[in-house]
Amino acid sequence: MTATFLGMPAFPANAARAVHDAQLRANLRKATRTIRDRRAAAVAELPGWERLRAAGRQIKDHTLRNLDRYLLRMEEAVVRAGGHVHWAADAAEANRIVAGLVEATGENSAVKVKSMATQEIGLNEALAARGITVHETDLAELIVQLGGDLPSHILVPAIHRNRSEIREIFRTRMGARGRPAPEGLTDEPAALAEAARLHLRERFLAAKVAISGANFMIAETGTLVVLESEGNGRMCLTLPRTLISVVGIEKLLPTWRDLAVFLQLLPRSSTGERMNPYTSTWTGAAEGQEFHLVLLDNGRTAVLADEVGRQALRCIRCSACLNVCPVYERAGGHAYGSVYPGPIGAILTPQLHGMASELEASLPYASTLCGACFDVCPVAIDIPEVLVHLRGMAPHPRAERLAMRAAGWVLDRPERLGRAERLGLRLRRFVPRRLPGPLSAWTDTRDLPELPAESFRDWWERTGGGSGRPPERARRVGRRLPVRRSRAHAGDRERQERGERGGGGR
Repeated sequence: MTATFLGMPAFPANAARAVHDAQLRANLRKATRTIRDRRAAAVAELPGWERLRAAGRQIKDHTLRNLDRYLLRMEEAVVRAGGHVHWAADAAEANRIVAGLVEATGENSAVKVKSMATQEIGLNEALAARGITVHETDLAELIVQLGGDLPSHILVPAIHRNRSEIREIFRTRMGARGRPAPEGLTDEPAALAEAARLHLRERFLAAKVAISGANFMIAETGTLVVLESEGNGRMCLTLPRTLISVVGIEKLLPTWRDLAVFLQLLPRSSTGERMNPYTSTWTGAAEGQEFHLVLLDNGRTAVLADEVGRQALRCIRCSACLNVCPVYERAGGHAYGSVYPGPIGAILTPQLHGMASELEASLPYASTLCGACFDVCPVAIDIPEVLVHLRGMAPHPRAERLAMRAAGWVLDRPERLGRAERLGLRLRRFVPRRLPGPLSAWTDTRDLPELPAESFRDWWERTGGGSGRPPERARRVGRRLPVRRSRAHAGDRERQERGERGGGGR
């Protein structure tokens, strides 16, 4: 039985367990830092990176503002090229459409290109419930599937596994789903890749149905684009007689010229390469193949209605934000309890699903707000801004709401704040170092600063600031300050003039 994200506890509980897994943290630290360094080097060699980033943002924002028009243009172009277009309002409808298309072929299995959209809707599980087996062909997705595991990274779903663990998975699980691993399999990368290649080759040659997502759709011609590093995706896209692509409606681009921008942004941000080894494009139905495009909403139009949160729909799934996030590096992707882990998942999942459950409500708090994710995002999604926005929308305990209301009442009037400060100073000796009950989680991770013997407000009044006129001592000092400043400035000018005449020192 394949694992599922459904029903997982909130982020704090997941993260508390993850940070005690030393092997997991070592795997994550090594992998994320390697990818992070490669990305930094690839970006540094491109002088116009910030202009390219701004262009990507503008293209995405323009497309989202005109999404209805470009989606209709995409549909018309796909149909004109011999394909079929289906509209899915939610996950259940998308799964029903895909299952019906597979069953219409008479087949009970399909090969699949790595796809976040199909993971989002739980397509593999939905098809399995109707007797249809899906075989993952991306190497990392294959590792996850064979291990009955969950993906933990957008780019590298098996990032939480090391080579020894992968070898054991191949050795013990590969035979149950097809060709077994070779005898004497080692944990060398080349040996593991060869074992996967031999296993998958049989699947590619026998498959009659393939399922894919897409990195981009081009409304101008009805073209879909997939970027990958292994070539397995291209095998899925070309060999089977029926190809079904499930794509989120936000993946749209108006023209081929726009695609040129993202073919520079995405590889550098994800794999740290100038371009992906395999960039596959297809328009409509190829000769001898039937093509179906399922356009997936599943909450995206609701996100589009939020002026602050809609920028999450710019995401091109590069995973750069995961690789720089200190929270992700320590807790891992599974702690987010979502197909979309890391900073982007912390803002995308609550918006797509709503914040009705404890898990979604906890995700906007799964961040230190350090801003590293915004700095590396190739389409300039201000993730910290959206996180703060979502925190304001999340449900809060009654005690917290009452405390915030009381704080607002105090801060609303200067005289109230003054009285509260004086009371706090008188009671400072009674302030506990550790708060009781659930509040202890706050004090256990923070040091309470020492309260001064006198507040700034009292100091200001005592020294004369409160009356609008400083006391005599302050006035005397004030009269001398301009003279000192003028002498200092004159000295600076003299030194500067000597330097200009060639008489300057070191």
